Amino acid sequence: MASATFRIWRGNKNGGEFKDYATEVAPGMVVLDAVHEIQATQAHDLAVRWNCKAGKCGSCSAEINGMPKLMCMTRLSTLPLNQPIKVEPMRSFPLIRDLATDVSWNYSVKTQIKPFRPRKPDTPDGTWRMAQADVDRVQEFRKCIECFLCQDVCHVLRNHHLHSQFIGPRFFVYAGALEMHPLDDENRLRELRDSQGIGYCNITKCCTKVCPEGIHITDNAIIPLKER
Repeated sequence: MASATFRIWRGNKNGGEFKDYATEVAPGMVVLDAVHEIQATQAHDLAVRWNCKAGKCGSCSAEINGMPKLMCMTRLSTLPLNQPIKVEPMRSFPLIRDLATDVSWNYSVKTQIKPFRPRKPDTPDGTWRMAQADVDRVQEFRKCIECFLCQDVCHVLRNHHLHSQFIGPRFFVYAGALEMHPLDDENRLRELRDSQGIGYCNITKCCTKVCPEGIHITDNAIIPLKER
């Protein structure tokens, strides 16, 4: 067993500060394990959101040493334990308390995107035909777990706070999955350009770098939508 110090943000929308907690760590532990240990033994009122602890629910998003990550998928063996490990809430969304943020804005944005509208069947028997390559193209986008790490790291939201004009990379992926679906007959391009702000994206690929599912957000979703 070894000891490590975790510098965790404590506070709410009215203010707060980082507090240091020393705890024992063992091989194989992830950041969420350490946070739970601190919560159980030293900070019983620490607010932290989590669910599956398997990297599939997207609940435990936070910033670890300044990088948006899932706490349950960040192994302590990948971090320098000889200095405090800083854990803080996502910066692009309103703070509720400690490590928990209000991500409800994302769900309201999702309702602004036109839903799937199937085209008419293209065969006499009323069925559709599509190429496997077209199916494979949109399947990648369905891996999104809505952790909103890509939203958190995007400078348009994080630094410029243009939430009213920009839907963010997660929803460009969602729109791309619909626009590129071989059976969809809807057109979302005017909204993407005029009210959803795709022009603000300058394709730095920071969203792609933090995606825990390895979705090629910039190359496979945003750039094709920009080209359209």
